[in-house]
Amino acid sequence: MLAYAEGMAGVRLPETRQARAATAIARRLHAEGFAALLAGGCVRDLLLGVAPQDYDVATAAEPERVMEIFPQSYGVGAHFGVVLVADEIDGERVVTEVATFRSDGSYSDGRRPDEVRYTTSAAEDAARRDFTINGLFLDVERAAEERNLRAAVMDTVGGLADLDAGLVRAIGDPARRFAEDHLRLLRGVRFAARLGFDLDATTLAAMRAMAHMLGRVSRERVRDELTRMLTEGAARPALERMDETGMLAVVLPEVTAMHGVEQPAEFHPEGDVWEHTLRLLEQLEPGVSATLAWGALLHDAGKPATFRRAPDRIRFDGHVEVGVRIAEEVARRLRFSREDAAQIAALVANHMRFGDVERMKESTLRRFFRLERFAEHLALHRMDCLAAHGRLEHWEYARRRWESMPAEVVRPRRLITGRDLIAAGFAPGPQFRSALDAVEDAQMEGAVATHDAALELARRRMSEPNG
Repeated sequence: MLAYAEGMAGVRLPETRQARAATAIARRLHAEGFAALLAGGCVRDLLLGVAPQDYDVATAAEPERVMEIFPQSYGVGAHFGVVLVADEIDGERVVTEVATFRSDGSYSDGRRPDEVRYTTSAAEDAARRDFTINGLFLDVERAAEERNLRAAVMDTVGGLADLDAGLVRAIGDPARRFAEDHLRLLRGVRFAARLGFDLDATTLAAMRAMAHMLGRVSRERVRDELTRMLTEGAARPALERMDETGMLAVVLPEVTAMHGVEQPAEFHPEGDVWEHTLRLLEQLEPGVSATLAWGALLHDAGKPATFRRAPDRIRFDGHVEVGVRIAEEVARRLRFSREDAAQIAALVANHMRFGDVERMKESTLRRFFRLERFAEHLALHRMDCLAAHGRLEHWEYARRRWESMPAEVVRPRRLITGRDLIAAGFAPGPQFRSALDAVEDAQMEGAVATHDAALELARRRMSEPNG
């Protein structure tokens, strides 16, 4: 939590580079005769005692004038009145978003206004924003004079009262706000989850009625918003609120399918697949990698389709393979990068292998440890166990062996390559891979240790009928 220094000179804002840059910009604009205020999420976070990640400035100065005042600036959304102002603070380049007060016209695409009108009124600007807690402005000049931070806040939308009540409430008519930008549906859920707030009843009703509109939002925007939900430290409440509003069924039907899917009580005393997944998500700490978070969400996505009540117990035969296909489809649909999609699928594909880790041959164990970002596999297995039976013996064994094994042992230099086989007179072909893998296994098991011994083993394997 932030601690504010209060004295005769008033409230002193945090001394971060971002805060200092934004404050300097606001003061310079004020000196030039323009209203200029800190705006939106940074004001909300300051009032909550949370360190803002970004600081934005809202001003009565139009974009062209902002760029005249600050030569190190460039318009990134000039049509919407947004200018980025660069400054150097303590030798580091800091970029601050400066937006002109505006009121918006209609939104025909459910994302951006068709036209904007600049205004000198902060109240008009606040009225077009999404939620009351994001519609607050802070006068830095007044903050320097007041001993109470709230006294320097401009609130024309009821944001202070909603902060006090712990409510996420749309500004004005919720249906209009969500029709303007459909992504606000997800943003409202994310804010409520991250802050531990409730959703205002009218806002919640509008979310339920308009959840289907998320199908019209670009997949990249949905992916990025969902990733924020999963990585901000409040993944479980975010998923529960998405489910409550019907949004989850629109964007991730594969996850809603987990509801009511029973699991064998001896392994999963916590309950069905849905509850198990929620218990994994609540272990995700702020700042967790996106791939680990998505792997945790989808690791059991194959269970609903493979549920079977056998004579001995409930079974999910082939759920890993089905889960991999589902993870690949979700990643494709949400347009993840190829690298991230591969890692998410790998987390799903390998999450059950830890059950055999203490019985693996040395070569198999070392290959297991070669998985890209193995630390994520290890973390997923630990969360998986803690969300179920709570036993961590396989995790402890794998962690101990992995941490004690030098990198050159996990990935030893090959004793021979395909070129050596060609030089020995063998024609390139599919059998090369099996021969080289056999040599590598023998090397990691300690059965061969020299080039000549490795080549002799490869010759024998290449000479076998099925090479």
